[in-house]
Amino acid sequence: MQAVQAIRRMRGGAQSQLMLGADGNLWVVKFRNNPQGERVLANELIATRMAEAVGLTVPLSDAVDVSGWLIRNSPEMWVDAGRGERTACSEGLAFGSQFVGGLMPGQVVDYLPEELLPELRNLSEFAGMLCIDKWTGNSNGRQAVFTRKPRERKYRAVFIDQGYCFHATEWKFPDSPLRGVYMRNCVYEWVTGWDSFEPWITRVEEMQAETLWAIAEVVPPEWYGDPSELESLMEAMLKRRSRVRELITSFRESSRNPFPNWGKVGRIVVPGAFAEVEAASKFVM
Repeated sequence: MQAVQAIRRMRGGAQSQLMLGADGNLWVVKFRNNPQGERVLANELIATRMAEAVGLTVPLSDAVDVSGWLIRNSPEMWVDAGRGERTACSEGLAFGSQFVGGLMPGQVVDYLPEELLPELRNLSEFAGMLCIDKWTGNSNGRQAVFTRKPRERKYRAVFIDQGYCFHATEWKFPDSPLRGVYMRNCVYEWVTGWDSFEPWITRVEEMQAETLWAIAEVVPPEWYGDPSELESLMEAMLKRRSRVRELITSFRESSRNPFPNWGKVGRIVVPGAFAEVEAASKFVM
């Protein structure tokens, strides 16, 4: 997909750009020379499409071709290299995540007060995304933005920023109970047992090798280098499918106590009150 216009710089460590694509959609674009390393582009594409494959709410993702002409003629298309130095964004294939809200957005925020989180339309997907984050060894906190259409009351979570899956550029798995989890426990308090992780945990455990290899095949080689390392990563992911419950159990047994209703019989009732959020925040992607 071709980028045709630079819109503005985005917040966040990857120093991404909001760009218009030839498809008429807005894309959040990360470049190979971003400060976090070029492998985070591969991580974003692989992990986002894995989450999509199990049915979770993530943005559309793709490789976006950014021309040298567009970079040279867009004054804001630079990367802060540190010590006051700037360098132009890399031309060629970059990672693109479709901008949540699109060209005519409703209300989109990157923060909701804790009392509003239980009212999310897809609250249960936080348990599903935990399966993906533990499977991929996400070494960052779980990130999400929240969107609703103009006439809707309730928000829906969209899970973004998969760059630190596979331990960022290192492609290894130093698992830790509190990595790859959302910062607030309230999104997990409704969990009562393994049934709360369905259908996502079963879809992870039963994901076919062909599905994983098909995802890996669309990653541009310039994002990762040695093909054997990508092959090793996919082999590791196939083996880790059977460890997801073990990794979630380590989180459950941690001092954070994320699942206080684990083992309780019956339905957990979430609060019914819902207040309005006045202003949208900017994205961190």
